Amino acid sequence: MARVVVEVMPKAEILDPQGQAIVGGRTRRGLEGGWDGRQGKRFELDVDDSVDDAALERIAESLLCNTVIEEWKVVRVS
Repeated sequence: MARVVVEVMPKAEILDPQGQAIVGGRTRRGLEGGWDGRQGKRFELDVDDSVDDAALERIAESLLCNTVIEEWKVVRVS
């Protein structure tokens, strides 16, 4: 078995209201400074050795994200 992480984030040109809420909340919490934020999703999958990179890409594109507004990255962690 291998652990795979699929990171899904809104595309840069897509409005991210949750990310903006995080950034907006920083001043209310006294967290000043120059930083920005976006919110995404992280999926952890345990797959057997027969699942290759092409299959992981199909899983990410067709099941875990909306490719119109999101981009994704697959990372094998073990």
